[in-house]
Amino acid sequence: MVDYTRPPKRPATPSGGVSMSKVTLTKSAPAVSLTKGRGAGGRMRVNLNWNAGAQKRGLFTKSPAVDLDLGCLWETADGRKGVVQALGNAFGSLDQPPYVLLDGDDRSGRVEGGENLVVNLDHLDRIRRILVFAYIYEGVPNWAAADAVVTLFPQEAAPIEVRLDEHAQNARSCAIALLSSSGGALTVQREVRYLPGVQRDLDAAYGWGMNWTSGRK
Repeated sequence: MVDYTRPPKRPATPSGGVSMSKVTLTKSAPAVSLTKGRGAGGRMRVNLNWNAGAQKRGLFTKSPAVDLDLGCLWETADGRKGVVQALGNAFGSLDQPPYVLLDGDDRSGRVEGGENLVVNLDHLDRIRRILVFAYIYEGVPNWAAADAVVTLFPQEAAPIEVRLDEHAQNARSCAIALLSSSGGALTVQREVRYLPGVQRDLDAAYGWGMNWTSGRK
């Protein structure tokens, strides 16, 4: 685990903050801790970028380009739970529960900024946990071709990268990172866990305990 509360090994930046070098979460270093003044405050952007090029199917035809969606399951400190996602127009809110907002739905994978969740960490004491996930809404479940990467941009701390560099055949969804709040600190834990279904399966895997109904964009 990388802990921003420890003194930096490198010389301090001119502003006196932590080094802004990117942190990549891996199997061997799967977590990072953010604290007040060191990333656990302000608005943190969670960005998803991927390659949505059409995938070959035979000599003369191609399957549709992948539509990869970003979302999250959320739980507040008082026990309220829900989902933020484009499906069902559940785009969330920054100033009231869930304190998470999805800024849009990139159906092409070619929007320069990708898709973004914004988390209002000024309400960190009201947030219990957030599970960031992506799922393939349309297209062949081929995560290797999508070459997706999620980057978290906390304020006053280095960007945190999670690459979806492990792949599973026929998996429709992937739990990417689990954000957990405790005692004024925020832990970002790499998951990269693929599941055959979508939101209901993520719920079951992480014990969210919600009721699900079918929906469309």
